[in-house]
Amino acid sequence: FFALLVVVSSLFVSAPMVSAQAELPEISAVDTIRLPANFEFVDFYLITVDVGDQVWDNFGHTALRVVDHNTRSDLVFNWGLFDASEGNVVFASNFLRGILNYQLGVSPPSWEFGRYEREQRTVWQDKINLTNAQKEILYKRLAWNLREENIVYSYQYFFDNCTTRVRDYLNEALGGRLASENRALARSTFRDEVQSHYASIPPVAVSLDILMNGNTDRRMTQWEELFLPAQLRRELLNFPSDVLRNGQRATMLEEPTVIMEFTPPTAKPSAYYFVGAALLIPVIFLLFMLKRIPLSSFSSQPGFTLRAPQLSYRLMGLLTLLLSLASGIYGLIMGFGWLASAHLDLYHNLNLLLFWPTDILGVIFAMRWLISGRSYSMSSTLHNVIILYFILHILAALGYVFAALTGMAEQDVVSLLIFVVPALIAFGVLVWNAGFSPVRRMRFS
Repeated sequence: FFALLVVVSSLFVSAPMVSAQAELPEISAVDTIRLPANFEFVDFYLITVDVGDQVWDNFGHTALRVVDHNTRSDLVFNWGLFDASEGNVVFASNFLRGILNYQLGVSPPSWEFGRYEREQRTVWQDKINLTNAQKEILYKRLAWNLREENIVYSYQYFFDNCTTRVRDYLNEALGGRLASENRALARSTFRDEVQSHYASIPPVAVSLDILMNGNTDRRMTQWEELFLPAQLRRELLNFPSDVLRNGQRATMLEEPTVIMEFTPPTAKPSAYYFVGAALLIPVIFLLFMLKRIPLSSFSSQPGFTLRAPQLSYRLMGLLTLLLSLASGIYGLIMGFGWLASAHLDLYHNLNLLLFWPTDILGVIFAMRWLISGRSYSMSSTLHNVIILYFILHILAALGYVFAALTGMAEQDVVSLLIFVVPALIAFGVLVWNAGFSPVRRMRFS
């Protein structure tokens, strides 16, 4: 389930964290490109699509509309297409391994806008002010992109997506001026933007917050910030073009038009509030139900059990089931990502100290508590192994807290520290003491 959340968030959550203005490939065989008879009659429009209410469209979308009045052609260039014909499993596997082949698609506006109308997403259209020479550069780049060998590209959420393609091509037409005037640092980090754009889907926001490592906590430059469709439009609305009107430069965008308008999804309270309450309340209840077992002739030292075992142990089993699945799956994704994926923002994730792939084995014990409603009886050897596992887990959690509080790890884990870690440590101590009872063999001499 959580793997699926990562997959369908095909939206800007991983990619090599490098800050650079990528050089566009040289346009070869320029003489084979058929140019319009007169660029005065060619208009370019920025198409900006608002965020949607699905996991995969929460960052919005950017496209480029090209209207050639010479030939009466009107087409929308869209860099957000991908081929899922191989099936969801193959697509998910490729995603986790870092294989994301997206492609350019060209379609009539009616088809393009019809899709957004069905999705109920607001669409803005703005005419782009370019000189004829700049129009020619942009037109040649689009023609180059339409060649069979250039249609498919390696999609990278922050650095090479549907919006950055338009940004980079416009920057090329402007002679690099868009990039050079956006070198300063932005206010937000990549993690900030991910959390902000998934505020309408809190479970996804929490999952991505756990799965992203410290790479996403670097402040973006203003240039990098233009990977966001709304931010690119905002910047171009105020950016001076090279087109002169009455001796003054016009802005890059004019003739703003709302093609269609819908209410955007609303932000919801952070899922961390729910997660914190869902963990803390039952843990506190179970701690109150804890009681000491007196010394008996069959034990060498006192232990602990829970009052009202039929209720308490089943509650502990349910909580263990949920935590084991969540922790194990998160750990498997981060572990696999580190060992076998090209997603650099899944590497060296501090959260691996909290979420271990082996935690998924806790499902076995959870089911035993749920069914029997009492502690898990086992051999002393197995009991010692499990206790060692819990000790290591708690030490790792304490190390996590130390690394986070001292700044040794440059990763934003504040929400986890506040809402999750205390309850996890307390629950680990509780299960360690009351969840298992070693069976001692009686010896007669």
